Amino acid sequence: QGCVDHPIVLTEAVCNPLYSRQMMSELLFECYQVPKVSYGVDSLYSFYHNRRQNWPCSGLVISSGYQCTHILPVLEGRLDAKNCKRINLGGCQAAVYLQRLLQLKYPGHFAAITLSRMEEILHEHSYIAEDYIEELQKWRSPEYYENNMHKMQLPFSNKLLGSTLTSEEKQERRQQQLRRLQELNARRREEKLQLDQERLDRLLYVQELLEDGQMDQFHKALVELNMDSAEELQSYINKLSLSVEQAKQKILQAEVNIEVDVVDSKPETPDLDPLGSEQSLEDVESINEFEPLFAEEQPEVEKPVAAVQPVFNLAEYHQLFLGTERIRAPEIVFQPSLIGEDQAGVAETMQYVLERYSKEQQAILVQNVFLTGGNTMYPGLKARVQKELLEMRPFQSSFQVHLASSPVLDAWYGARDWAVEHMTREEGWITRKDYEEKGGEYLKEHCASNVYVPIRLPKQAPRTTEALAPSRALTSSAGNPCE
Repeated sequence: QGCVDHPIVLTEAVCNPLYSRQMMSELLFECYQVPKVSYGVDSLYSFYHNRRQNWPCSGLVISSGYQCTHILPVLEGRLDAKNCKRINLGGCQAAVYLQRLLQLKYPGHFAAITLSRMEEILHEHSYIAEDYIEELQKWRSPEYYENNMHKMQLPFSNKLLGSTLTSEEKQERRQQQLRRLQELNARRREEKLQLDQERLDRLLYVQELLEDGQMDQFHKALVELNMDSAEELQSYINKLSLSVEQAKQKILQAEVNIEVDVVDSKPETPDLDPLGSEQSLEDVESINEFEPLFAEEQPEVEKPVAAVQPVFNLAEYHQLFLGTERIRAPEIVFQPSLIGEDQAGVAETMQYVLERYSKEQQAILVQNVFLTGGNTMYPGLKARVQKELLEMRPFQSSFQVHLASSPVLDAWYGARDWAVEHMTREEGWITRKDYEEKGGEYLKEHCASNVYVPIRLPKQAPRTTEALAPSRALTSSAGNPCE
């Protein structure tokens, strides 16, 4: 009916600008006639969904997604927006970095190393090293490399692989090439025989002019043939007659014995076919293969040469060997300097956020360090965060690190749970009346929402002081003309 007649729960960015929320609210209320809408943060919805009975309401949420990573402190169930921090690194940058590494390593497969394939490799083969430097030292061992290296098979065409043909198929293919080459040579012999016969008839006609006594026409014909005397003419006639007779005998011999043929000269390239018949590059290459069978002059001493073809496995050529790339790509979240980014990593940012609180609040936040987002699904990430917290926290202090049950889908599950629980309540819902009275940027806060900061317009100066200012200036100038 041109409208949406049910409430909508919508996620927005952390500390979303008021203008962005205003445009979205205007679209939903004015265009789609939505009865009410609620805005929330995806990582906080995930935190809300995974909250258990024994979990504290406070915690430090580490949300790493496709484009960026957020460190969000939550105190007593509400987001502390003043101390939120963002790192502009996520799964997208890790996939691009892995793509660069593998394209430099395998320049022959540049086109096959696509970004989508790198994302697949990143999710299936990468992991977070608990100690990055120590892990790199392990990879220096050949035994460790062989045991932990992963092979990735790229797609390739098996038609170009000659070794896949059976011996019967190879023999049949050889017979077809032989037959095709014989037809090519037979056609060439016939064409050469026809040209020689036409030239012989021309020479015999000139000889008849000499026998008939037509000397003028005879000398004129000799000049056209570029000959000097009748003896030279007779010599050419004898040679050409012998050549024509030999060609006829070869044609007859070829018809009798098809498998063994003799060619008077070396076959040439596809220009031999004046009719423009189809001839592939494979036919031309086969000429070199069968040339010894049709050679006119056999060498005196034939040395048997074994045809040794190099063994080349096309499938192995299209394999990617994933070694240290498995840990280098996801490491950029902790060390952005690996890709040249001048930013702090997750551990440094987490320590910076914690230091903005008192020691008591820090102890409360680290009791529930919550990891969510698709970029937190690497094996070993939880252990790495625990190691970083162990290094930055005081001696014998306690902390707890939790990973979302489903880091990718928990944001949706949390929004669903919140919507079902608050369907009949007014908490967190912006109605059309609220939109019309308070503007599109208005936000009703709830446990998984941003903090609403209304627009503060500067106060205007009262008009009385503005009106009195010019009158005072006129009075003073009139009282003292020198001034």
